[in-house]
Amino acid sequence: MKEQWILNGRQADFTRIACELSVPPLAVKLMVNRGIEEKDMRGFLSGSLSELSDPYLMKDMKKACDILLTAAEHNDTVAIVTDYDCDGIFSGMALYTCFNRIGIRAKLFTPDRVTEGYGLNKRIIDEAYNMGINYLITCDNGIAAADEVLYAKSLGMTVIITDHHEVPFTVNDECKEYILPKADAVIDSKQEDCAYPFKGLCGAGVVYRMACALYDRLGIKKNEREILLIYAAVATVADIMELTGENRIIVKEGLKLLSHTDNIGLKAIKEVNNLADAMITPYHIGFVIGPCFNAAGRLKNVEPAFELLISNDEKVVDDRALELKELNEYRKDMTEEGAERALAMAMEPENAACNVLVLYLRDCHESLIGIIAGRVKDRVHKPVIVFTDASDNTYKGSGRSIEAYSMFEELIRVKELFVKFGGHKMAAGMTIPKENFEVLRERLNKNETLTKKDLTPIVRIDAEVLIRHMSIPVVESFSALAPFGNGNPKPLFAGRHFNIRQARIIGRNKNVLKCTISDIEKNVCDALYFGDVEGFINTIEMQYGTEEKDKMLRGAQNNTDVALAFNAEINEYNGIKSVQFIIQNYCIL
Repeated sequence: MKEQWILNGRQADFTRIACELSVPPLAVKLMVNRGIEEKDMRGFLSGSLSELSDPYLMKDMKKACDILLTAAEHNDTVAIVTDYDCDGIFSGMALYTCFNRIGIRAKLFTPDRVTEGYGLNKRIIDEAYNMGINYLITCDNGIAAADEVLYAKSLGMTVIITDHHEVPFTVNDECKEYILPKADAVIDSKQEDCAYPFKGLCGAGVVYRMACALYDRLGIKKNEREILLIYAAVATVADIMELTGENRIIVKEGLKLLSHTDNIGLKAIKEVNNLADAMITPYHIGFVIGPCFNAAGRLKNVEPAFELLISNDEKVVDDRALELKELNEYRKDMTEEGAERALAMAMEPENAACNVLVLYLRDCHESLIGIIAGRVKDRVHKPVIVFTDASDNTYKGSGRSIEAYSMFEELIRVKELFVKFGGHKMAAGMTIPKENFEVLRERLNKNETLTKKDLTPIVRIDAEVLIRHMSIPVVESFSALAPFGNGNPKPLFAGRHFNIRQARIIGRNKNVLKCTISDIEKNVCDALYFGDVEGFINTIEMQYGTEEKDKMLRGAQNNTDVALAFNAEINEYNGIKSVQFIIQNYCIL
């Protein structure tokens, strides 16, 4: 796919700032590229938990803490209503752990993903009420549950909402009218009149701040909230929150603790994924640990996840960790199969001619269609909605979009076609009568105004470099900018006129290309490519011919000449350090 490479041109006095901060100028450029102002750079490099805002700045925080401490005094039970994703699981566990510490009995409730869907519902409220529970608190959900909260209140229950999602609203005379649930306390920094300065916490992040407020009030030592910080860090990464501001601090400090935790549940999930001795990074959370917890909510239920984190029985914990890993492996296989089918459909002439892809996948687990839509979107760089069968003569769909296409706004234009839908600019979920499927496809494509430029993926480059610029000290300095993830991407560099001196295919699945490359100064560096290896080699052959391709593969002098976009990292083998490039994109010159 053709790409547009854009070199970030933001300017500053890199040398002066670098001297003041004792970092290489390139590290300063990276911070400038990420929009970090000079006055904030020192804090960005050395931010600590002491810099988190006062949790009592959150609207209703004192009110919620008063309610919970009253429940503790009366030895009451509190129903914790979570979501079924990783953020929901870990925010629920953070509340459960906090409540146990301060003397509150707690009972966890989670809706069934398939039969009930997201959020607080009447079944959960009735079940808690019939158990004699008079207190209810939500986490990672609830801000949109106005009707359900009214029902719980009608039964005499005390209700606290903790959430991080946008507050629902209606528009009257072009003015927004926000709809807040009439709970006894509503904690969500997205509320218009909430004074808490950082608005980007996930559900577990909000709960962590509540726990800090409660612990501070009761004089509980700071080291006792370390497990809560780990839960918040895992959820922040798994929920793909921006790693800026307080999130960056939470993740940075929380992952340090996770790397050395004595918690038997977390140790077990690391061990089954061969991470027992690893320094845990956002990559491990986003692609290994987080998906294990998400798989439970997608394919089964969240009970194994909660049991893993709650139980003190090592046999039980080991069994649950293995169960979650196996569920995730099954989920991955199902996802791969579904993604292959969906991608093949996307390439069919009828669909390839459309700028908005609306696909139907038979016999696909509905919890996977969002992941599959994302996979197809990444390959074709078009908005994609994937549907599968639901009940009552309907299809359930999930969409993923590109920057130039507001999926939510476009769906609003055809809202009469849906049973229900919701979402935002980049993603949406919906239910549609089967007879409206083709109509939706036609109308979305009739309405779209996407241009060729809109459909061309952009690769944003931090700096154009030569191999000598990537010395070991310089690359090591980048670690001060970690953790990397959404909102703080890994530094991406590029260079022109690289010769691929040698390339060989490695890996169990023959899906890695290990290269030796040289630049115009004849400096040499090792590089790895984890993308479409066959496509890379075929591109070389098409451009330079079979003979040059063969020379490259056997390490003979050749005429290959490519531009590469890459991350730089330190490789250590037998105690010897070297710089290694991880190729992300390539272009034939």
